[in-house]
Amino acid sequence: MGGHDGPTLITSVQRAFRLLEAVSAHENGAPAKQLARETGLPLATAYHLLRTLVHDGYLRKLDDGGYVLGDRLRTMQTTGRAQALLNRVRPTLAALRDELAAAAYLTFYEDGEIRVAEIVDSPRAPRVDLWVGFEDAGHATALGKSVLRELDDDARRDYLSRHHLADLTPRTITSLPELLRRLDSSPEAPAVTDLEEYSLGTVCAAVPVYSGDTLGSLGVSLPVERLSRMPDIRKRLIPTASRVTRGLSLTI
Repeated sequence: MGGHDGPTLITSVQRAFRLLEAVSAHENGAPAKQLARETGLPLATAYHLLRTLVHDGYLRKLDDGGYVLGDRLRTMQTTGRAQALLNRVRPTLAALRDELAAAAYLTFYEDGEIRVAEIVDSPRAPRVDLWVGFEDAGHATALGKSVLRELDDDARRDYLSRHHLADLTPRTITSLPELLRRLDSSPEAPAVTDLEEYSLGTVCAAVPVYSGDTLGSLGVSLPVERLSRMPDIRKRLIPTASRVTRGLSLTI
């Protein structure tokens, strides 16, 4: 039957992977004839698959006819490394959640924005309702203020020039001078708190972490009724942040 003519889809995928492996072995690229020879593929098949991989961004064809890995594949490699790093520290975040009965959060400052990378919660420790994205609420969250506190003056001014200090609750700090004063004079440093500034009924604490040279923050959220526990929570966050930084900074 016609469905059995030619290579199956699985065979085509396997051949494409073989070509990707062959290309990755040549830092300066390799031409189609060499790649076909190394993979044992007919030249016509190799050309067809190489064109497809180039079209989809997995490979790039150089001016001299050689093939190298493409941007899409490099992006997948970077994403995979980030996922592996998160997998490495997720047990630490889960342990923090269980010990404090509070949802745990991890953010990173990347490309000029503060982004949530991981949230570890449970029915006993629910996450705060992210009704406003953290990218636009750095001034009102402990996680965001922790990052802002660690940035140098130029990076901090750049961020604040691009983000309006939105009035999210009656407790939100919307005065830039007051926000800067509090960032620079936090009595609990390196810990930073959010006392219902992002969401009424919720308080948060956060401390800085690093993934290599990338700045981030580790924090927890809890109901305002548990505010009296905040000093103990801040003390617990600091050694946990050190473990997270070590886990994020080790070479994979």
